Formats: sequence, structure tokens, C-alpha cells
Amino acid sequence: MNKRAFANHITKWLTDYVDAIPMDGFILGVSGGVDSALVASLCARTSKKTLLLSMPIHQSPSELLRAEKQITLLEASFKNVESLKIDLTSTFQELVRQFPIDVQNDTLSTANVRARLRMTSLYGIGQTNKLLVTGTGNKIEDRGIGFFTKYGDGGVDINPIGDLLKSEVYALAEYLGVIDEILVAKPTDGLWGDNRNDEDQIGATYDELEWAMAYEEGNKQEKLSPREEEVLTIYRKMNRINQHKFNSIPVCDLSELR
Repeated sequence: MNKRAFANHITKWLTDYVDAIPMDGFILGVSGGVDSALVASLCARTSKKTLLLSMPIHQSPSELLRAEKQITLLEASFKNVESLKIDLTSTFQELVRQFPIDVQNDTLSTANVRARLRMTSLYGIGQTNKLLVTGTGNKIEDRGIGFFTKYGDGGVDINPIGDLLKSEVYALAEYLGVIDEILVAKPTDGLWGDNRNDEDQIGATYDELEWAMAYEEGNKQEKLSPREEEVLTIYRKMNRINQHKFNSIPVCDLSELR
């Protein structure tokens, strides 16, 4: 991987895109994870206004601290970077209190509410400031297993790293000076208020999922180990059940009736 070439290409793509609309810059949430830290670093390099939001909802203190440290570093390094912290915990709690009890007790549903509250905040602030809501999902998440919240962290205007594998995200993040605490932390979506990470939820590492994606795309038929069979099953199942996230919204075609 030519890290310099990748960084320059994405930075130019971001700059050209925002100039063509035109908008004033970018807005994104920085969670304390490597994906958002990388996107924040890339947007900062464009010299366009870059607004970084910290939006804790019962957030793990370690995640919050990593996010704040990364934001502080970028603000000190780039004049075009600003930040804003909005604690959405009380908003989330009040909203969930209005739901029926069965929804309140559905932890997956309420976890996704967190992501959708953050999306709403990004668009509310972004629209006022003429900023594009910028996505932070990598290729494995956004095009492989659908590991994102529909109309949550998947609700964005653009995504500069959607064609980067997770290993490439780490390589580019290190190259651009993302803080060590983020580079060594286990990836997590931060939606649960506990210590579970992505691997705990998925049942496979990102390296294993990259292998599975390459295997599927290459239509290979080689003999697999028991663990490879297990990972491939996980990948195929998540890809299948999350097709609704990848495809356009179905629209009933009424042309024959007209």
C-alpha cells in the first residue's frame, strides 16, 4: 500500500467533491475508534472547514478520552478544524422512556437509537453550517457484512474510506499520525455502554473477514480449515441478512397501471 498516494488521493477527492456542490466543508462524529479518527485526519488535510463532534451516550470513559485526545491533536495541528461536544445521554434516556416497554427492553433496538440520534445531530448542525455529513465506515462494514446502523452511522452524504479494508485503515491512520491509544484499542461500535467490541459481536476478527471477502470475490473452491469454514459462514450470513442495507429502497413500480 502506497500510504502517501492513498492519503493524497482521498484528500483530493474530498476537496473536489465539496468544491463542486458547493459546501463549506465536513462534519463527522469522532468516537474514539480508528475509522472516525482516520476520516477526521483526512478531512483536516483538505483545508476546508472540518467540524468534529463528540456525542457521548452512556459512553465508555476510555472511548471518550481517546476521542477527545484525537480531536485536541487535530485542532492544534489544523486551523480549519473545530470541535463540539454534545452529551446526548439525557436526550436518549427521555426518548427511550416514551417507547413501549417491549422496545425499552430490546437492547439492539435502543442501541440503534443511539446511532440515529447522532446522525440527527450531525445533520442538524451540518445543515446550519453548510457541512457535509461524512461517513466513517470501512469496506468490510459497509460492503461486506453490513455492520452499521441503517439511517444511523450509515446515514451520511459521502464516505471517503468505504473502499478501504480495515487493515488499510490502520496503515493509513498510523501514517497520518492518529494517536497510539486509538491504534491499539480493539474496534467497537460504542453502542452498548459496556466493554464489548466488534469481534465479540461478529464472532470473527477483521483480518478473518477480509480473508472471507477475498475468498467470496475470488470464487475460490479450495479446501478450508474448520475455522475458515466458520468465518465464511459468519460472513455469508451477515452479508445475506443485511442486503437491505446495501440495496436501494424498494419502490413499487406502477408504470403498467398508467
